[in-house]
Formats: sequence, C-alpha cells, structure tokens
Amino acid sequence: MTRMPRTETTAPSSAPPIPAPSRLWLVVLIACAGQFLVVLDVSVVNVALPSMRAALGLTAPGLQWVVNVYSIAFAGFMLLGGRAADLFGRKRMFLVGLSLFTLASVAGGLAQEGWQLLAARAVQGLGAAALAPATLTLVTAAVPAGPARTRAVGTWTAVGAAGGAAGGFVGGALVDLLSWRWVLLINVPIGVLVLAGALRWLTESRVDGGRRLDLPGAVLVTAGLATVAYGIVQTEQSGWTSAATVLPLLAGLLLLAAFVLVEARSAQPLMPLRIFRTRAVSAANVTMLLCGSTSFGMWFFMTLYAQNVLGYEPLEAGLALVPSSASVIAGSKLAPRLLPRLGARPVAVLGVLIAAGGFAWQSTMTAAGGYLTAILLPGVLMMFGIGLGSTPLAVLATTSVPTPDAGLASGLINTSRTMGGALGLAVLSTVAASITADATTPEALTAGYAAAFRVATGVLLGTAVVMGVWLPREEK
Repeated sequence: MTRMPRTETTAPSSAPPIPAPSRLWLVVLIACAGQFLVVLDVSVVNVALPSMRAALGLTAPGLQWVVNVYSIAFAGFMLLGGRAADLFGRKRMFLVGLSLFTLASVAGGLAQEGWQLLAARAVQGLGAAALAPATLTLVTAAVPAGPARTRAVGTWTAVGAAGGAAGGFVGGALVDLLSWRWVLLINVPIGVLVLAGALRWLTESRVDGGRRLDLPGAVLVTAGLATVAYGIVQTEQSGWTSAATVLPLLAGLLLLAAFVLVEARSAQPLMPLRIFRTRAVSAANVTMLLCGSTSFGMWFFMTLYAQNVLGYEPLEAGLALVPSSASVIAGSKLAPRLLPRLGARPVAVLGVLIAAGGFAWQSTMTAAGGYLTAILLPGVLMMFGIGLGSTPLAVLATTSVPTPDAGLASGLINTSRTMGGALGLAVLSTVAASITADATTPEALTAGYAAAFRVATGVLLGTAVVMGVWLPREEK
C-alpha cells in the first residue's frame, strides 16, 4: 500500500465528529456540487462568447476578459478564502461564497453593458474563491484518512474536472435553447438548492486559537497575480517587448516578491512559507499549475475550433465535447484504484504523458478535419490524462499538512490549478494570435489553434519530467 506523508497537528482544531456513512456521502455530494458550479463557470461562457459580443458590443480582448477576470479573481483570492475557512468555519465560508456567487450570477445574467458583465464575473470569482477551498476541506474533514478519503478526493477531482468539461455542452444547450444570459442565470436555482442542502447537512469545523486574517498579504498576492495576468494578456495586442506588456509583468513580479517578504515576517501569515518545506505540497502545486495551464486552453480552443472552423452550432459544439467530459471523469475515478498499487508519482506521470499524446494529436488539426480524428479521439486522450494525473496531485497536496492548515492547502491547490489556467490561457491565446495575425479564414484560425496545442504539448512533456524528478517517492 502507498503511504502518504504523515504530519502532526500543530494547533487545536474544532472538527465535527465523523458522520455516519450515509450522511458522509451527502456531505461529499454537497461539497462536490459547490465545486462543480465554480469550475463550470470557468468554461461555460466559452460557447456564449460570440452571442455576448453581439449583444453587449464587447471587443475581442474584452471577450477574453470575460473568461480571465473570473479566473483571476477566483485564483487571486483563494488563499484568503482557504485561510478564512480555517479560521471562521468551513461551513460558514461555503455558505458565504455560494451566496455571493449566486447573486453575482443574477447580476451577470441581467447585464446590459459589457462592463456590467465583467464586474459581475469578477464578483463571481470572488465568491468562488471563498467557496472552492471550503469544498475540499469539507470532504477531507468528513472522510477518515485512508482509501475512503482517497476515493472521496478522487470524486471531488472528477466532479471539478467534469465542471470544466461540461461547460461546452451546458453552455451550448443554453445558448441554443434559451439565450447567452442563461449560462449565468442557470447558477441561481442550482445555487439555491445547494445552499438548502448545505444548511441542512453540513456541520461546522474551524481552527481554534483566535488567529486573524493577513489582509496585507491577501492584497499583495491578488494584485500581483492579476497584474502578471494582465501583462500576459497585453502580449496579444502589443507584443512581448512593448511597455504595455513589460511594465505590468515587472510590477506583478515585484508585488509577488513583496508578498513573499511580508509572509516571511508576518506573525500570522496568509500563506506560511513553511508549508512549502513539505516536498509533496510544493511539487504537487507547481505541477498542478502546469497541468492547469493547458487544460483551460483545451476547452477554449476546442470550442472555437468547432464553431469558427468546422461550423458547429453552439449546442453541436457542446455535444461534440461530451465524450471528453466523460473521459476526464473516468480518469479521475480510475486514479484512486491505481494509487495503492503504483503510487502517486507514477500515476501522475502516466496521466500527464497520456494527455501530452492527446495534445500532440490535436496539434495536427486541419480546417477540413472530421469529428472522429479532429475532436473525439484527441479530446478523450487529453482529458482522460488530465483527470488521471490531477487526482494524485490533489491527494498529495492535502494529506501532507497539519489539520489547522487544511483550508490553506485546499486553497493553495485550487489556486495553482485556476491561476495556471488563467495564465496558460493568456499565453496560449497570444501564441494563437501571433500565428493567425489578422486573418479570419478557417485555415489561418486552424494554424493558430494548432500552434497553441503544440506549445501545450511541450508544457506537458516538461511537466512529466518535473514530476519524475520532484514528486516524492512513496514508501511501499
């Protein structure tokens, strides 16, 4: 059996008793439903972007920010959300985050101007940042350590991945049958239902000790991540050497450096730097960031390829990606079965290599591609590999820390995946734009998308090497 690294609890934690098995899986179901919603909203807007542009007069960069402003707010505030869950209560932050997310969905769905939509998406991301860390911490707190917890984390990973994967289908169906506004308004009835279940079935847990939140640290890390992402997005219009790109990148890096200095000196830091002394945590987060940098872009470019090149309607584009959605769930559910036999590192490396094969295949796309070889088979390989590789990373990152830092660890691994996705999408979009230039022919668009998939392939191959060297060797 594979044994995960052990840690000692360094501070008392107010934790609920282990629920009965039937209630235990209700807790897992509610937590996973919350995670599904916040990840779904990263990708669900993709197929609605052309309709949003027509209705609200958004520019091409504005369309990218419909996706990125959510991801950046989501990732930037997630460390704060994770620590708040530890200190103020996991159930409380789950309820606060889901309520804010649901209200912002109403505002976005009713937006009449582009700036209103972008503001609503930013607030949605803020609610997601409070909600997402609590979902994983609720799962790990409810399920005893061992195979059952590994399966529960695998379920959480699968549901989160399925949220991103299902975005194309859900968004396409809503745009075709109703309107683009429903890709946001659909969150409202689901959010209300999950809130009711959370009030009924979740129990509160928190860390005792009267600690306070590190607001200066939260401001610095959020501003730093957002500024770096903005600089990368600017490359699409201005290039890598222009002042419009270089200055935000340098400013963002300086803010992140200031964040590290503040955390090193703070008595109660938002992100205690000691957490990175644990090899499993540091390696899992870096490799999760790299994996996330490719998976978000996959859904974005596959959706654009299906609609802009192959001529699919939004619903058809969504249906075309359903097998990929199923494969990411299959990969995430297979991983817990392989972990005891093979160990976390081999499973993670295997998953990433399978994904890299799918991305390499997708990079051979043509303007006259057929569904089987241009979407179905490479999409299944890409997402099966991502699902298989991500689960052991989530397990390593959350089982290697003391109980008082559980929310922080959950927030950190979520931050790595989501910020990796936002930054990766910005970089890959810049790559595609540099190849396409101003051309809009199917051939030119395909060449740009293919270049993005080639770059993603290289990133995943490099990730597999990093995993093989850095992820810890588990004891048998």
